[in-house]
Amino acid sequence: MRNRLWKWSAGALLPVLIITLFSFTSPGERYFEIAKNLDIFATLFKEVNTYYVDEVNPNQLIKAGIDGMLETLDPYTNYIPEDAIEDYRTMTTGQYGGIGAVIGRKNGKNIIIMPYEGFPAYSSGLRIGDELVKVDGIDVTDKNTSDISKLLKGQANTDVELTINRFGKQDPLVLELKREKITIDNVPYYGLVKDDIGYIKLSDFTTGAGKEVKDALSELKEKGAKKVILDLRGNPGGLLSEAINVSNVFVSKGSEIVSTKGKVSDWNKSYKANDNPVDQEIPLVVLTSSRSASAAEIVSGVMQDYDRGVLVGQKTFGKGLVQATRPLTYNSQLKVTTAKYYTPSGRCIQAIDYSHRNEDGSVGKVPDSLKMEFKTTNNRVVYDGGGIDPDVEVEDANYSPISLSLISKGLIFDFATEYYYNNDPVKDSRSFQVNDQLYDQFIKWLGDKDYDYTTKVENKIDELIASAKKEKYYDDIESQIMDLRQKVEHNKESDLQKFKDEVKRLLKEEIVSRYFLEDGMLEASFDYDQDIVQAVEVLDNPSEYNRLLGRN
Repeated sequence: MRNRLWKWSAGALLPVLIITLFSFTSPGERYFEIAKNLDIFATLFKEVNTYYVDEVNPNQLIKAGIDGMLETLDPYTNYIPEDAIEDYRTMTTGQYGGIGAVIGRKNGKNIIIMPYEGFPAYSSGLRIGDELVKVDGIDVTDKNTSDISKLLKGQANTDVELTINRFGKQDPLVLELKREKITIDNVPYYGLVKDDIGYIKLSDFTTGAGKEVKDALSELKEKGAKKVILDLRGNPGGLLSEAINVSNVFVSKGSEIVSTKGKVSDWNKSYKANDNPVDQEIPLVVLTSSRSASAAEIVSGVMQDYDRGVLVGQKTFGKGLVQATRPLTYNSQLKVTTAKYYTPSGRCIQAIDYSHRNEDGSVGKVPDSLKMEFKTTNNRVVYDGGGIDPDVEVEDANYSPISLSLISKGLIFDFATEYYYNNDPVKDSRSFQVNDQLYDQFIKWLGDKDYDYTTKVENKIDELIASAKKEKYYDDIESQIMDLRQKVEHNKESDLQKFKDEVKRLLKEEIVSRYFLEDGMLEASFDYDQDIVQAVEVLDNPSEYNRLLGRN
């Protein structure tokens, strides 16, 4: 029956496709090639569906074909089937129906990583470290987090029952929650780093981002901020309109923010700031990282091109493409790259190719010969070719192997949870410190825990030994290799002392999060976050600030 249905639908569909393709006013060889290849694809699928040894899933097979086709274009042109539309809407609007909590898997358990204050999860008593056991009576201990997330989401004002295990409680707890419409803030935090320096964390560019930044800056100024840090690190971008609105907070009305150019000339457009800024004079530092992408790069580029603020951090991701969604049949959609965007100086920061990328997907090193030179308002030289270079580069923080092991095995997380239930409340996120006595308690607590690890150097030595044995050189260099191995072989106990300050900072952030959630974690990092420390130094030195902006 399924084969007959396919044969009928393929036979009925292809003439329609061919007629549609040839209905263009100037059909030519290009459209013949399209029709020919569609015919080949349809007949190929029919043969596979009829004769393949096992049953095939038409949805999976066709989607794989579509995804493979789109992957030949760029990483951002994607097919969105009907069952993924809701997740896509959540990503673009920042809204969904749920309980307002981040879940993750640690040591084989599904754990509440972060409940959002003001939403059902937190108000009902759910806390960081709680283990999810059941959702509406369904055992979720062996389910992955994406499946659990689907169970937790639903229509607003519907009930959901959670069964959890909590540290210090012998029996499971049952919590009754009512789902709400969850709106994820684009600005999850803003506050004062110092008495006169404000800080705004902008994590997304969904609807309302511009207004949130505007309101945050206005309130910070009322609290005494005379300088400001805008943190775009890790911001993946979002709506082009919100990139314009955020930029408009800091630059004058009528200023060009971005222009777009693509195949459809009618869609080419120059976008300007439509409103009066909140403050176009306040000293500004913008923090960037290799995960600052798209809309975040537009804002960064605008601030740099107009010499409006100093960029501090790392080179940005390198995504200078604009996407639009186009409706398809059966409630599916196509997210398709329609244009490249250009900053006010004329730069397109899109990576020149997609093959030379770092491990995190950001643009790799671009040869100087492939870059083009542009000028800012104050005649500073800036370049295109992939990402935006900061004015002050700060080396990306790399954790030591001992810290990475403690994090990956969930030991810092678990210790913080136990601390929360066994000690008096922490009174302030910034003043709390992990003193030597508490650190010694942590080391003692680790006594029966597994946190062994292998360093990269040790891995390289193992590779060297394997190669030497394969090429018959090992006997000649065995003593030298063993001597080298002995020198670099790690010792967990000594590493806990060698990287004591780093581990202390990680413990502080995790412990503080139990009392003050995301805000507390962020505030706890202010004094040693090297990007923020550098930003404060720049803002506290007017002559250096002006020099960096080409004003001297």
